[in-house]
Amino acid sequence: MTLIQLLLKKGSINKEQAASLEYEVKTSKKREEEVILSKKNISEDSLFGLKSEMLRVPFKIVSPEDIKLKTMETIPEESAKYYKMIPLAQDENNLEIGMVYPEDLKAREALEFLSRQNKFSYRVFLISLSNFDSLLKKYKSLKKEVGRALEELKTEMEQKPEAKAAQVERMAEEAPISKVVAVIVRHAVDGMASDIHIEPGKEKLRVRFRLDGVLHASIFLPMRILPAIVARIKILSNLKIDETRVPQDGRFSTKLGDKNVDFRVSVLPTTLGEKVVMRILDSSQNKIDFESLGIDGRNLEALKRGLEKSYGMILSTGPTGSGKSTTLYSILNIFNDGTVNISTLEDPVEYHMEGINQSQVRPEVKFTFSNGLRALLRQDPDIIMVGEIRDEETASLAIHAALTGHIVLSTLHTSNSLGVIPRLIDMGIQKFLIPPTLNLAMAQRLVRKLCQHCKKKVKASPEIKNKMLEELKKIPAQSRKGVEADKGDFYIYEPQGCKRCNNLGYSGRIGIFEVLEMTKSLQEIVLTEASEATISKEAEKQGMLTMKQDGILKVLKGLTSFEEVLRVAEEK
Repeated sequence: MTLIQLLLKKGSINKEQAASLEYEVKTSKKREEEVILSKKNISEDSLFGLKSEMLRVPFKIVSPEDIKLKTMETIPEESAKYYKMIPLAQDENNLEIGMVYPEDLKAREALEFLSRQNKFSYRVFLISLSNFDSLLKKYKSLKKEVGRALEELKTEMEQKPEAKAAQVERMAEEAPISKVVAVIVRHAVDGMASDIHIEPGKEKLRVRFRLDGVLHASIFLPMRILPAIVARIKILSNLKIDETRVPQDGRFSTKLGDKNVDFRVSVLPTTLGEKVVMRILDSSQNKIDFESLGIDGRNLEALKRGLEKSYGMILSTGPTGSGKSTTLYSILNIFNDGTVNISTLEDPVEYHMEGINQSQVRPEVKFTFSNGLRALLRQDPDIIMVGEIRDEETASLAIHAALTGHIVLSTLHTSNSLGVIPRLIDMGIQKFLIPPTLNLAMAQRLVRKLCQHCKKKVKASPEIKNKMLEELKKIPAQSRKGVEADKGDFYIYEPQGCKRCNNLGYSGRIGIFEVLEMTKSLQEIVLTEASEATISKEAEKQGMLTMKQDGILKVLKGLTSFEEVLRVAEEK
């Protein structure tokens, strides 16, 4: 019996779906598991659980941290990759082997040959495709690869302990240092980090990766190689190698696997040496749909209404690192259908988008947001994105661009959506210009998503329940549909930690939003008394969800934890 037949027998798919899957397996020459998972009819763990029952091979999920490098050396990387099998654990000459396709006779023959050659006995376990991919990266362990590169440098460093400027530049161009930087960069991208921090200390050079908004120490290196590491990154980013007294900013691109990844580089002098931070800019992020970003329900409906208008401003607000750019790029991606002229002014250009004219502002040559916006308006644009409205001149130009029939997207620094209108007025924008131009004001923050493999459903404590009920009662009935806000127990989810999420309990991030629409009532308020208090009352009438309330609903859906929402939504 095949897996497709088993799924049909268990009622997970119908006859038509089974026939379609079988046809695709036959014509695409893909494995049955790959085709089934591509249709998203069943989760990977459930599918491999069924396969385990069918083959009578125990199913196992293993974390890369649980495998020793010495154990992995029993099967060469090439064989592991080709046959989709990997050593999991070793007790003397007894090995546990994880296989994605234990039914594959060629893989079994290869394993039998390796066991005779290396004199070990083995027991086979079934592992999933994604688990195998994560374990395969263990062959390229950060410490192991960096260690090898440092060994190549060791002799030279012992002979010349004092690295002069010329030596530093030469070392930066040589293979060992290039390898160290390349390995750090690749491991950060593979681990889905958003930033790489290379930080000098008194005795060691610390490398940290930011995962889901939290920094984690990844490796410590000898301080003596700091000048060469920094020089290598400066060479890649076209920065001045001999300038160590002032901050420098740059960027570079590299191809990792089948995708191009951009890195935004910042070098800062410190008392112990230069510190480097590299922001990883994955271009796939600008194609995220609204639901994946966390925009749903009432917020999604309000955003769609705003996007239907033929002109006007959509302003996104929030602190640095709250996902504003990703949201604006996702909006641009919807407009980018080849029939409109889209131009942007950014500082810096974070993601390169095909079909969009993107410009980097350069204040040092007087190419500022305001000057650039004037030039853009002479380029016959339909849609304009301005990276940030920082001053009265840029705000005024953006307002007039929206008045003259353009769609304008931009960001503003306020703590919430209610502060957008008062902020524009503070910048010197006349009140009567705001109602006809401002379509939407959005505020957002990012919260960590609970790991979907290990989150635990628990009854909310009386304290948490009371806090949540307090917020839920303020939420319009339509938005809290299906949630009892006045009586009985309700359940929330808490982080636990498992091998899939490196025992963190969280995996990935999602946004919490509030979207304020320009309505007739709000227009009157803007023209009379545009304070946050009066705008707040109108927002309630609109049925606007605050970021905290949106977060509470995401807690009840099991997407994040109550503690995460409090941590992010209540910070000022």
